[in-house]
Amino acid sequence: MIILAIDFVMMKLIRNILFPIVPIYYSVTWLRNRLYDMGWKDSTSYQIPILCVGNLSVGGTGKSPTIEYLIRFLNQNYKVATLSRGYKRDSSGFIIADEHATASLIGDEPFQFYKKFNDVIVAVDADRRHGISELLKQRQPDIILLDDAFQHRKVKAGFNVLLTSYDNLYCDDFVLPTGNLREPKSGAKRADVIIVTKCPETISESEKSSITNRLKPLPNQEVFFSSIVYSECVLNETEQIALAELKAEPFTLVSGIANPKPLEDYLRSKRLQFEHLKFKDHHNFSDEDILKLKSKKRILTTEKDYVRLLPHFKEDNTLFYLPIEFKIEQSELFKNRINDYLKASL
Repeated sequence: MIILAIDFVMMKLIRNILFPIVPIYYSVTWLRNRLYDMGWKDSTSYQIPILCVGNLSVGGTGKSPTIEYLIRFLNQNYKVATLSRGYKRDSSGFIIADEHATASLIGDEPFQFYKKFNDVIVAVDADRRHGISELLKQRQPDIILLDDAFQHRKVKAGFNVLLTSYDNLYCDDFVLPTGNLREPKSGAKRADVIIVTKCPETISESEKSSITNRLKPLPNQEVFFSSIVYSECVLNETEQIALAELKAEPFTLVSGIANPKPLEDYLRSKRLQFEHLKFKDHHNFSDEDILKLKSKKRILTTEKDYVRLLPHFKEDNTLFYLPIEFKIEQSELFKNRINDYLKASL
């Protein structure tokens, strides 16, 4: 914990020192977008519906739960494929997940999709255009969901879903390296819908109206609000335990995500006793990390971390994860926006 606090202070200091670079980064990313907007840089369109889920900022805004929500909705009537970069995977090029897939081979989040949705095509490729071409050639999906590709402008998605976190709205942020924005706020104009994620379930109508005004959506854009719903049970490959039963014995919470605070707050609201071992987002667990974790009686982690840790705990029954679900207000209106796009595209 002390080391993480020192890292945070040092990172904040470095970001402040680098403030003079902000105008340079802003100008470069703004010019890049402008060249794409004017057609001077090539952006490929496709006849197949392409839905992109992304954000303006670095860090977690809930892309994976949003992709899973769209899979559950669209998979009822369409052959769906997801295409991700496969962040921090130990491979390169285009890969379609199969029975040989692992988190290290295709990335933790794509592997999570593959494990949860047997009838969905899960692919990874850092070159999204090449990935789309291969998917069309090999699997012929009806719809492709692009995961974290809002800045990948070589592909012109037909429908863009822009996410921004309730506790870190892009309208209140700066571009890198001092802030967290990958590109200027003006990039939000490319979105068809904007979703404010990780909202408290008690958010009021007046606060939603205030946030919408601050985001300043264009006339063609709608703003939606979503929250994360945590399960009342923890799971692993063989067992399910009610959260209430965990009160009897303290456990270790392990997180390797961008913002674990909502999870930590939720568990504390249940009056559970635990120590929290925090790692950086997409942390690659070392042999030393695993050895330390194996000394714990019971470990609770996120679903994303679970798929990376599981190969090290197959012989143990100490590792569990807490499922989450994406809940969006005015879900029918949101689905209607998607359906209107699909009807015009198919």
